[in-house]
Formats: sequence, structure tokens, C-alpha cells
Amino acid sequence: MGGEMPLPANGVLQGGTHLFPVRVYFEDTDVAGIVYYANYLRFMERARSDMLRAIGVDQRGALEAGEGVYAVAEVAVRYKAPAKLGDDLLVVTKIEEIRAASVLIHQQVIRGEELLVDAHVTAAFLTPEGRPRRQPRAWVAEFQRLQGEK
Repeated sequence: MGGEMPLPANGVLQGGTHLFPVRVYFEDTDVAGIVYYANYLRFMERARSDMLRAIGVDQRGALEAGEGVYAVAEVAVRYKAPAKLGDDLLVVTKIEEIRAASVLIHQQVIRGEELLVDAHVTAAFLTPEGRPRRQPRAWVAEFQRLQGEK
């Protein structure tokens, strides 16, 4: 194959908010063409991972170095309206609160101006053995920077 290979879709940071585009494909829906509820969790996971990457958090490197990794410890989701096959969605992600070993993240899935899903996610930083560990200082500084931007 000649030429440049296309890259996967990336989100963008606008101030302290991360925006991640998602298109609804057939595989995301049930037989009625409506997004299966658990797939919103996948969309939000991709958005969180993309946000971390955008601010320089190397989860893979930290995992391979034995430092630890983020894992979802808690999620509260409110489904307000369904997305459908072919819809273009936007996952909006903001840092809500920073704790020693976790970060609280507010995520919304929207279609145009319509709020479809509203979620609050607690991501805990864990050792390779699964115990909570303080987040790396540089990462906390990036979260604080995002939190301070509007």
C-alpha cells in the first residue's frame, strides 16, 4: 500500500473538555436499530482513553513498567434518549474531582444538542495486583490543568 495510512479518529481538547466523535454502526444496535445500552459504556471508555492519551498519560507504558493502570471502580449512568443506527454522536468528557488514587469523570453522550446519556465514572489507579495506588504526580497535574480550564 502506497501513501500514508489513515489514523483512527481522535477526539479533541477544547479548554478542559474532551470531545470524542462516534458514529453508530449496525453492530452497535439491537434488532430495532437502537443502540444497545452497554455500548454507551464502550463509547465512553474510548473517549476516556483518548482523553488520557491526549494529555500525555501513557497507560500502556505504566502497565508494562509495573506502575499500575486505571480501572473503572464505579459508574452511574442515566439514559435519557436512544441513539439510532447511523447517528453521529459526541462523547463529552470533563474531570469532576481528583483524589489521591482515583479521578471522577463526568461524561455525556449527545446527538446535536440533545443529551442522550449522562454518566459519572470513578476511575481508580491500581497496582498490577489490583490495590489502589496514588496516581503519578504528572498525571494529577494534567487533570488539575484540565479541571481549571473552561
